[in-house]
Amino acid sequence: MKVLVIGATGNQGGATARALLDRGVQVRALVRDPHSAKAQALRERGAELVTGDLDDAGSLLAAAKGVDGLFSVPHPDVTDPAGDAEVARGRNVVEAARKAGVSHVVHSSVDGAGEFHRTQPGWSEGRWDEHYWESKAAVDEAVRVAGFEHWTVLKPATFMENLTHRSYLFGDWSSGTIITGFAADTQIPWIAVDDIGEAAAVAFTEPGRFDGMDVELAGEMLTMTETAEILSEVTGRTISAPVLTPQQAVERGMLPAVVNEVERINENGTPARPEHVRALGLPTTDFRTWAQRTLV
Repeated sequence: MKVLVIGATGNQGGATARALLDRGVQVRALVRDPHSAKAQALRERGAELVTGDLDDAGSLLAAAKGVDGLFSVPHPDVTDPAGDAEVARGRNVVEAARKAGVSHVVHSSVDGAGEFHRTQPGWSEGRWDEHYWESKAAVDEAVRVAGFEHWTVLKPATFMENLTHRSYLFGDWSSGTIITGFAADTQIPWIAVDDIGEAAAVAFTEPGRFDGMDVELAGEMLTMTETAEILSEVTGRTISAPVLTPQQAVERGMLPAVVNEVERINENGTPARPEHVRALGLPTTDFRTWAQRTLV
């Protein structure tokens, strides 16, 4: 088996490439800069590097020729969040895979995209970000209906890795304060990106297990207070996550669009649950283990 991994130097693509290589699967890594440190690290582990761009359909088709599987994780244009780049890129990937005769596609979307987001309270009233959710759902559906022999849509929850650097959701907590608009009792489903890579690798190497399935991914449910307590214990520092009103969160630097998403989760929750992942026989990493492995 040979798998083309889109976004191979990113979080999810990198985790998927490593998990596949660890299983002895041949990996063709799509990168924009083959000379980058992350690209070279993959090459040293045995990956074949190919240069391509999700906006360049020709480069995607060339990269997809001769592979059996493809890992898809298209990304939006962060300079134009209201644009259609994510949908266009997702469809470019799907079309390249279809034309190249790829038989197996594993696509990574987001927790709750599709039926859940369209039926949650506040959706019909236009309270939540329609463009974000419909963009995710459109690419998911393109994968489902393309006619691939095997397909799986992964739907990961909030990345634990969002806490390794400044992020839209949690700001820069190096000062000891996590900026968040999550309510005190809101439980956030966390997932380690390595677990996403493991799930993708299982889907490729055991295609019967998750064929034709949407798989929600979460490793642990924690409030932000519980999250801060674990971070404090692991790092030996005092970390706090004060509960902020939406206006306070914006005043402290959170983007209004992110605060809107946080309010949605406060009110409606998310469908990903660790027990569902474990029931599928997939490995999960608890937050404390991840923090000890990553932040110490």
